Amino acid sequence: MDQKKVGQFLKTLRKEKNITQEVLAETLNVSSRTVSRWETGSNMPDISLLVGLSEFYQVSIPEIIDGERKSEEMNQETKNTAIKMAEYSKNELGIEKRKMISAVFMIFGVFIIISALAIFPNESSWGSIYAIIGGVVLTIGIYLTIKSVLIKRSLRILSVVGCVIVLFGIFTVTDYIAVSQFHQVPRFSYEKSFGEDIVEHKTLFYTVIQKNPGTANESIEIAK
Repeated sequence: MDQKKVGQFLKTLRKEKNITQEVLAETLNVSSRTVSRWETGSNMPDISLLVGLSEFYQVSIPEIIDGERKSEEMNQETKNTAIKMAEYSKNELGIEKRKMISAVFMIFGVFIIISALAIFPNESSWGSIYAIIGGVVLTIGIYLTIKSVLIKRSLRILSVVGCVIVLFGIFTVTDYIAVSQFHQVPRFSYEKSFGEDIVEHKTLFYTVIQKNPGTANESIEIAK
């Protein structure tokens, strides 16, 4: 920093205002000797006085420190850069916020699904209801994640459809395994028919026959 140049610039600004050192000193609540030292370059204004000088002379603090006015074009360019940086920063914050929200949705969705399948017995319809709700929450989280990655709306829709198909497949396969391997009633049946000592559970792909429900002789098998 060239103190002589700064001093000369301050002197030029004062003369443009057509005021004396005494008037400026009184305005800034300093001594005229202090103003003189600024303008000769033997001393520099402190930070608080730089703000006052900037407002009084209608120039920026960087211009005072550099000892010269910047061109209007440069000021506008600096302003535009600052605006763009602010917009970029805001956009980055928005992306991070969306990522956080999508992660919360996905974690919460998986938690609901696991809890529904673990807590509620297969005979309870609440298990399937909460599992489907968890699937919806998980799908929303996945959609929010891919929204910032995939620009085309058609690709986003296809991704969500693919996610729904995968979840449907997982529910169907796990339900079939529970019936065939562990002899449990299907969790995701859409219709139940009650007969004498028989309950018929209908799913989209197969029908399960539950004989003697609630007794020691209970048996569960897939109808052929």
